[in-house]
Formats: sequence, C-alpha cells, structure tokens
Amino acid sequence: MKTRIMATALFAATIATVVFFPQIKAKNIDPVHIPQHVTIANERPKVDVVFVLDTTGSMSGLIQTAKEKIWSIATTMASAQPTPEIRIGLVGYRDRGDAYVTRIADLSGDLDSVYATLMDFQADGGGDGPESVNKALHDAVHQMSWSQQTSAYQVVFLVGDAPPHMDYQDEAQYPEILAAAHDKGIVVNTIQCGELGATVAPWTMIADLGHGEYLQVEQAGGAVAYSTPFDEELAALSARLDGTRLYYGTDDEKEVMKAKVAATERVRASAPVAALASRGAFNASEGGRRNMVGDKDLVEDIVVSGVASLDEIEEEHLPATLQAMAPAERQAAVEELAQNRDELKRQISDLADQRSSFIAGKVEADGGADDSLDQQLYEVVRKQAGAAGLTYSDGPEY
Repeated sequence: MKTRIMATALFAATIATVVFFPQIKAKNIDPVHIPQHVTIANERPKVDVVFVLDTTGSMSGLIQTAKEKIWSIATTMASAQPTPEIRIGLVGYRDRGDAYVTRIADLSGDLDSVYATLMDFQADGGGDGPESVNKALHDAVHQMSWSQQTSAYQVVFLVGDAPPHMDYQDEAQYPEILAAAHDKGIVVNTIQCGELGATVAPWTMIADLGHGEYLQVEQAGGAVAYSTPFDEELAALSARLDGTRLYYGTDDEKEVMKAKVAATERVRASAPVAALASRGAFNASEGGRRNMVGDKDLVEDIVVSGVASLDEIEEEHLPATLQAMAPAERQAAVEELAQNRDELKRQISDLADQRSSFIAGKVEADGGADDSLDQQLYEVVRKQAGAAGLTYSDGPEY
C-alpha cells in the first residue's frame, strides 16, 4: 500500500464551489503559563473526523459502502506527513417517530470499537421527506470529545439524501449550530447522496456556513471497490497480528482492553474480507498503530517505547500467561512477541503494496476514478488539513 496510513473514514467528504475557510483556533497564550491544550513540540498532529450519517431506509447502499470502506478511508486520512493521530466518531440519525433520532459513537482512536458501532447501523425508518439533520449536527458539534490541541484538523462530514426539518421549534437549527462549530474550530462538509432537488440548497448552505465544501454523489456513494487475490491472506495475517497483543494493568485497565479485544473479534466475525484486508494494512502502518495496540500492551510499552519495565510491574498486574513464568522467561516471551509482530507487519506491508498496485491497475483499466467518492474525499481533506500543517501527496487508498 502507498506509504500512508489512513485514517478513516468511511463514507465521504464534501466538495463544491463553496468557500473554504481554515479552522485553526487562535488563542492568546500567556508565555508564563502555557495551557494544557496548547500544542507542544514533538506532539503528533491530531485529526478528528466525525461522520454524521443518515441511517433511514433510502441510505442502505451508502451504509454498506461505509462498512466496506472505513479502513481505506482511515488509511487515506492518516497518510499525511507528519503522521497524524487519527480519531473517528459517528452520529447516525433518523427522525422523530423512528427507532431513534440520533445514535452516537464518540471520537476514538480505537477504530475497531467505532467499526463495531457502524456494524449496528442499519437502514430503516424515514420515508416522509425531511430528517432530524439539525439534531444530528448539534450532537456532532456538542457531544463529541473534540481535541484540545490548538492546530488539530477537526472536521464533520454530513452524509445524507434528505433536507433538514426546519419546523421543529424546540431545537437549535443549523445556522446557530454552525456558528458554534466555527468557534470550536470545526469544519463542516456536506455530502448529498442522490439527486433530490430539495436537498441541494440546504446542503450547500450548511457547507457554506460550515466553511467546508459540498459534494454530490450517487445514492450508494460511488466509491471504488474491488476484491483482490491478496484479501484472504491479508485478513489472516491481520488476525495473527492481533494475536501479538498482550495486555497488563489493574483489573479496571484489563477490563478496558478486554472490551477492545471483544470489538476486534466482532469486526473479524462481521466485516467483509476486503475490509479486513484494508484493516490489516492500516494496522501495520504507523498511522494504525494506536488502533492495533490500544493501551497497556506489554510489547509496545516494554520493547517499542520503553515506558515500562517487567521488573517494575506488580505480578498481579501481569497477564496470567506471564505470572507463572520466571522473570527471565517473561522477558524472553515479550521479546519473542515483539519479533513476531515486526515480521507480521513486514509481511502485511509487502502484500498491501501488491494489493494497492492491483487495484490501481483495475482503476486505470476502468478509466480512472477522478469522480469517485474516494478521490473527492481525498481532495477535500488534502486542502483543508493543509491549514493544520498536514501534507497529503499520495492520493487516496482504495
């Protein structure tokens, strides 16, 4: 795969002739007291992406596309230099009277858990025209744990096919919500699925007020999607890479990581093989390391970063498999896992490069993908994230 590391996404970005305005937060900084949220030297840049997705019945094709494309989108978004830390959040929305109005997954670097939430999104409800777009945008702006890093690229992609309800008098409406987004340094882009005429004006206005861009795509999204001869092996290698994780810590910390492992198992059981191949490529890259490892992993903390030492960890905080070993055996076991992890990452990266070349050949044979969701998402992110000091140069990952 191209030397990038996506970071998701999922569905799309937004583009048109709408004005783009960089959203870098300007703050007055006291040189004596530097607030905790101010960027410090050597801190990795942050990319926070929230996809606000219409999950009513007409959106079934786009939702399926999202489930197939989230890892390649994540790889694209993480492919910048310098390599950013990627977090993705989701807001699924319908309308009053449906099974739910909004359903939220907060911003997280644990993309397996985000994907597990995405797997629960099914197209249903709607059918009466306008949807609860205002409520969804409000939740995206106000209910997410947006980064406090001064120069973070913070962006919302609103994806849907129907206009907002403007007749609900008891909720904030999008002009007010987008003013708050601007104050927080959040860019809001829109993606209209399909060609419903009533959606064009509000989607364009939301992008304009959100200092973002408007994009119109076919109902199912128009993303590039190919199966390759490398998918099965990449998915298998990715599962083996997951097996090199070894968590430690207090009971509470272990429970958190147990939940991450459960999410990973659900992803492997439910995701299409092509998506699992993309996930493997992402996890083997620098941008995907956080998703693959999580927190309190012995290999990462002892061998890679050196922030912990086995002889300083209380025995009851070690995984059960190590507690029965002598100290020297424990160290050898962790180092062996580290070697296995490095070798698996090498194999995955080599196969991912072959997979990318195969797909590139398919795209060229089919006449290119300039109008695809993938390419248009990439162009929007490349332009907007440049204001946060991020440089994208390799094009989208398919």
